[in-house]
Amino acid sequence: MAVYLLATLDTKGDEADFVRRELAARGVAVVLVDTGCLGAPRVRADVTREQVFAVAGTTLDAVRARGDRGEAVTLAAQGATELVRAAHERNELDGVLGLGGGAGTTIGTAAMRVLPIGVPKLMVSTLASGETSHFVGTKDVCMLHAVADIAGLNRISRAVLSRAAQAMAGMALAGPLRADAGDRPLVAASMFGVTTPCVERARAVLEAAGYEVLVFHATGSGGRTLEALAESGMLDGVLDVTTTELADELVGGVLSAGPDRVTAAGKRGVPQVVSVGALDMVNFHARATVPAKFADRRFYAHNANVTLMRTTPAENAELGRRLGAKLAASRGPTELFFPLRGVSAIEQVGQPFDDPAARKELLAGLRATHGAVPLHELDLHVNDAAFAEAMATKLLELMRSATKKPR
Repeated sequence: MAVYLLATLDTKGDEADFVRRELAARGVAVVLVDTGCLGAPRVRADVTREQVFAVAGTTLDAVRARGDRGEAVTLAAQGATELVRAAHERNELDGVLGLGGGAGTTIGTAAMRVLPIGVPKLMVSTLASGETSHFVGTKDVCMLHAVADIAGLNRISRAVLSRAAQAMAGMALAGPLRADAGDRPLVAASMFGVTTPCVERARAVLEAAGYEVLVFHATGSGGRTLEALAESGMLDGVLDVTTTELADELVGGVLSAGPDRVTAAGKRGVPQVVSVGALDMVNFHARATVPAKFADRRFYAHNANVTLMRTTPAENAELGRRLGAKLAASRGPTELFFPLRGVSAIEQVGQPFDDPAARKELLAGLRATHGAVPLHELDLHVNDAAFAEAMATKLLELMRSATKKPR
């Protein structure tokens, strides 16, 4: 077992060697991987750049001949990713530690994101104090700000790199995480502030039945993480109450989870119960950030930094069609629940987003595309306890039936 240390040894060789020695001093075995391309390596690598590019299906000479730095980074990331994946599959990996600026961070975090949650992942990066969501993705990647550029050993870099080595050593020496004998079957649920009562009540039902429930806030990253877990095979069921991220994807809000939202459980065959929570809204930041083309729309100020925009009947019809089609393609047990009295806390009689016409179009869209997936139309509001209990009870039924069949 060893920590894989990823760095471009033509520009970060001295710093990588310093970290290697710091890890070795703490009894941690290190495999130093050279992900560089241009200049000569400053220190000896355990895995050379030639080997990295070979794993990516090319050669160092070919990459240099093309002279495209962006392509070189992409190929190095592919090679490093496959090396790390293979080491983990051989049970030879204690963790991954990366050093870098833009290129090194791209390469290092790409390799980290292929590893399961719980495997130590630490990226020392000059970009760690900015927007890092595209580096972290849906995994437990730790980002440590380098403070100064990783360009020479000095009092700043030595302090940061020493702490990085100490942190990785602590995680690596602790050994792999072990499953707890008390771990229960796992369900993922999606929630927004405006669907919280539904999810809280459904969670209580599921937990009383012996399941552990992970709740994800439907803010884009939450939806992507839920999808990634469903794809990974970790989940026994999905309670997708709050599919609001589909509205942001369709209309152009700030909380889209991408076009693949509400697909992973279906592809994997994971039992799922799905609803239309918060499809009445599209999310923006402060009111001044809302695009001018939406000036005549209906808005609700959730707070000073969150502005909600009501989806139109036409948008609801399209959302229904899209959601229904996604569910119709599912390979596993899937059922759909529709609350006839409203889909969010602010979409019901007397609330600012109440719009029976839009609700009617949402339901019509679902009816047009849901195929063989059962559609339960309940004369309830999404946050009524009876609606939550109906969804949770159905999911329990689907999961129990699935466990009786070979997976």
